[in-house]
Amino acid sequence: MSALVTLLLLGAAIACFIGGWLAPELVALLAAGLLMATGVLTPNEALAGFGSPALITLVGLFVLSNGLLHSGALDRLRELLASPRIRNPSQLMLVFGFVVAPISGFIPNTPIVAILLPVVQGWCQRRGISPSRVLMPLSFATLIGGTITLIGTSTSLLASDLVTRLGYGSFELFSFTAIGIPVWLIGACYLVLAGRCLPDRGDQNDDNLQALSRDGYLTEVVIPQRSPLCEVTLHESRLQRRFDVDVLDVHRDGQRLQPPLAQLRLQASDRLLLRCSRQELLRLQQDRMVDLAGTLLAEELPHIRHAEVLVPAGSLLAGATLRELRFRQRFNATVLAVNRANSTLRDRLGRVVLREGDMLLLQAPLDALRGLQQASDLVVLDQLDDDLPSTHRKGLAISVMLVVLLLAGFKVMPLVAAVLVGVGVLVIGNCLDAGTALRSIRWDLYLLLGGLYSFSVALQKTGLADQAASSLLTLLQHSSAYGALLVIYAITLVATELLSNAAAVALVLPIAAAVATGLGQPPMMFATAVVFAASQSFLSPIGYQTNLMVYAPGRYRFLDFFRFGWPLSLAYTLMVPLLLLWFF
Repeated sequence: MSALVTLLLLGAAIACFIGGWLAPELVALLAAGLLMATGVLTPNEALAGFGSPALITLVGLFVLSNGLLHSGALDRLRELLASPRIRNPSQLMLVFGFVVAPISGFIPNTPIVAILLPVVQGWCQRRGISPSRVLMPLSFATLIGGTITLIGTSTSLLASDLVTRLGYGSFELFSFTAIGIPVWLIGACYLVLAGRCLPDRGDQNDDNLQALSRDGYLTEVVIPQRSPLCEVTLHESRLQRRFDVDVLDVHRDGQRLQPPLAQLRLQASDRLLLRCSRQELLRLQQDRMVDLAGTLLAEELPHIRHAEVLVPAGSLLAGATLRELRFRQRFNATVLAVNRANSTLRDRLGRVVLREGDMLLLQAPLDALRGLQQASDLVVLDQLDDDLPSTHRKGLAISVMLVVLLLAGFKVMPLVAAVLVGVGVLVIGNCLDAGTALRSIRWDLYLLLGGLYSFSVALQKTGLADQAASSLLTLLQHSSAYGALLVIYAITLVATELLSNAAAVALVLPIAAAVATGLGQPPMMFATAVVFAASQSFLSPIGYQTNLMVYAPGRYRFLDFFRFGWPLSLAYTLMVPLLLLWFF
């Protein structure tokens, strides 16, 4: 009965992962709760993952990386990407493959992409190059370098915890390095050679969010008494044709009027949000049609900016509407449009439910946009006056990270201990305050990994992992060790693209270790194959968080990832098992 319940819950969870009906972390938590409620697992068994050394290490790494990135430790890299020396995409691919990739072996890849996205976007604008030609390689570079060390990806840490619980040993900081370095070098060469094959989506199409504010600016006006617009609909007034302005919003008595606006009969004191040039605004005023609203005076215009921001994976804003979030009051910014899956939403924005990967066009004071740069729930994609991170305590942040790596690498203390001590030193040394440290943690990832850990325990406890391994052994009994590794790698790769990297590790690793035991092969070799397959997601934008982060800014289509990523995935599928056999 326990096995049947586990299978049913597993099937329901997989359906939710693929369908995207619930946030992945909620699916994992609900599954853990149901496994306890049905008696399959005890509370201690189901919740053991939340206190595991791997997850505590991951929490600390997010804090360390935040201190490192926002103290200016990557200033030189940002300056290199923005320098005139990088003149074409091929040179940029070299930087991605041979500089950014190895850095991601020591810093979680999500914050690296978040901090470099605005720099690369700015480079594209200055060079007149489509972002679609360079942003996908940025994400891929962080993936190919993430397996150089244990701390490069969350999947590696989860796998280390699982193999320890299964009794096969544990992964150390540099356990993957001998295989990770060839994987990195081959991937870097692929980015340089194949980068020119990426599509050119341009940045001039009508769906581009910045097209809303191009050739003009947005301003708020009020309709005065005796205006020719009073008691006339927008359609009848021909306002947009006669004056070449776009009416984006109408407010009356403090309430935003819902679209469609064309048949709306205007009244005195209505407030309109317009996109227009200065000349057109002057014409409107001369004809006594509108007055400048008191909330946006002429002297304030230089301080009002437009910026594109991204809702990253793990943002607490995802799943809520702009109205529920009280977005304007919370961030002092107005959302003018939402770009999703290459389409632009402009109507009924208050009711739009935000999703991970959405790109928003904001109008806000410059100070408000600078404040968003320090938030973790939105990523500002525009460079604001070439702002660079503060170099305050940069030396301390770099020194702490190096000491943590040395202590763990030479086994002076466990990795989790070194990371936690490092976090304490950063906070005590005023490199980060406690609030910033807490905000830098990806709680969604913590909850997802902790919840999925319970599935791995249930598969092992109910014997389902052994049964699945027996079925695989029947198919692989006449196969070589290379053939068995190839099959495990391919299964994990497919599971990663359909579910998530964490789910693939939690579900496949116990089965892979049992298959290895049945074949008389080292279980750690098969576990390592699972780690590499789950960490190399190149076939879809939803397979990994960084792919989703570049999806909307790069204006990619879903199949663009498959077209560019399948040669690399195939090469790794054939090569990684060979490297594992050589190493083990």
